[in-house]
Amino acid sequence: MSLPEFFFERVTSEIHQQMEGVLALAERLSRHPMGADAQACVAGVAEAACTVRQILASSTDLKSAATDGLTFTLEPKRLADLADEIHGRWQDRALAGGVTLLFSYDGDPDTKVLIDAGRMGQVFDAFIAQALAGVRRGAVEATLRAVPEGDQMRLEGSVRGGAARLLGERALDIREIEALFGLETALGVALGRQIVQAMKGDVRVDANVGAGETLTFHIVADRAPEEVVASETLVQPDRAAHILVVDDNATNRMVAETLCEMFDCTSESAVDGVEAVDAARSGRFDLILMDIKMPRMDGVSATREIRALPGLAGRVPIIALTANADPEDAAGYLKAGMNGVVEKPMKPENLLRALQENLGGGDAVAA
Repeated sequence: MSLPEFFFERVTSEIHQQMEGVLALAERLSRHPMGADAQACVAGVAEAACTVRQILASSTDLKSAATDGLTFTLEPKRLADLADEIHGRWQDRALAGGVTLLFSYDGDPDTKVLIDAGRMGQVFDAFIAQALAGVRRGAVEATLRAVPEGDQMRLEGSVRGGAARLLGERALDIREIEALFGLETALGVALGRQIVQAMKGDVRVDANVGAGETLTFHIVADRAPEEVVASETLVQPDRAAHILVVDDNATNRMVAETLCEMFDCTSESAVDGVEAVDAARSGRFDLILMDIKMPRMDGVSATREIRALPGLAGRVPIIALTANADPEDAAGYLKAGMNGVVEKPMKPENLLRALQENLGGGDAVAA
């Protein structure tokens, strides 16, 4: 990795991490009683942080698409559920802008395919955002259609909206979309097109009768084997899981604690490896989230000391929290006695997966 690339990765990761902290703080503030003006300020801070986070994420993905290529994680996904999730994510935002979002699924309601549902969601998110940006009233219509083709399914997504076609029959390019609808929408649309191309699909833009346009994309996905069933690894609770959050950065601790609370877990915190080892001796934790780079004692050294403790205290699951999560680094953490790795900036679904994988057999539970 060249020096400019290294600093790009570090800077974007740091900004993303700080925005997660801002969102966690705003979420906590929103729970406290306050006047209407204060509520509006907190909501504005959260909205701005979400925008920055989305711009960073799209920029990073576009850079990856241009250099190393986008990564995809294929997992079984029920298409009707995917359509419901996307609709639920956008319905309130559309109504807030005075627009009705109509989202329909056309296909067998039980159809499952092997697909990266997150990437598919990014495509719909981008095209819906562009459509909503061009509509001041009325409706935006989105459809996910599934057509069987042997052992595969042909998936067609379409979004019909009022995005203006100001240049005759020619589709707007990304710079023109930015001028009309802003940087966030332009980056999202550019990324959406890249994702479809990376999935060996195609995107088409057709002018609507009257005004606006319809964006349509096609991809082909394998059917999910019928025996593949999403497993539930966490037992139902008789108490909440109690988690130790170890990080020298106060914002990072706040983010981790907020996510633990989101998953119905309780938590305590420690600021370095020395405090973590002392706390772990009590044996009262069901799992430890361990930062790697800390003063006095780093996470790897702390893990080795905890593993030397007698009884249950020495066998507590330990998950690494780190921005350095490439395969070689991860292998070193596992060799030191850790049970998994969650990359910073933390995504809720990644932390939940780690909790599910490491709390399933114990007495404690998470959401």
